[in-house]
Amino acid sequence: MTLYDYFRSSAAYRVRIALNLKGLSYTSHPVSLVDKAQQSPAYKAINPSQLVPTLDTEHGQLSQSLAIIEWLEDSYPEPALLPRDLWQKAQCRELALSIACDIHPVNNLRILNYLTQELGVSQEDKLTWYHHWLHQGLAALEARVAARQANQPSTFCCGDTPSLADICLVPQLYNARRFELDLSPYPTLVRIDAACQKLAPFEQAHPDNTPQ
Repeated sequence: MTLYDYFRSSAAYRVRIALNLKGLSYTSHPVSLVDKAQQSPAYKAINPSQLVPTLDTEHGQLSQSLAIIEWLEDSYPEPALLPRDLWQKAQCRELALSIACDIHPVNNLRILNYLTQELGVSQEDKLTWYHHWLHQGLAALEARVAARQANQPSTFCCGDTPSLADICLVPQLYNARRFELDLSPYPTLVRIDAACQKLAPFEQAHPDNTPQ
């Protein structure tokens, strides 16, 4: 498999973690978002949305990080990234989607670039925007996860093994730190992130360990 990747992309970071947790080998093909490589005709032919990641498989090409991870989960069931219990599985997806659909989209690179390049927003106001939506989303996520932990204490978001929720959490907190967000209001999330960072699949997927 080939992963069309960008080392700081949260969505691509998720897929790298999932591939590593599954123990799957793949080739990383960097697509530099800052150099606008995603807008090249060659990449547009691969992914018309001009986003990363894209996973090239024997079946064809698949984009959207959660769709890729769900396909990996179905195709390579062990180790499982979602709980077997249907209710717990739905709760795990809820946590993952709150990051992937509520927090991440309003703060990704193309939105931030549009704010500054097209709307003339200052760097200071851009950071205010970024922090506002992160705090709003992480506060809700902290409340959900802390309540779950109070009833079912566990190492990770949804149990004692990493799940889809953790795969989404770690890249989001990485970006939060890049933009100097104060994470002290979110002790449960920080504790889980620290537990994830001790595992080789997460460490190997870290942007510092990813081809640029």
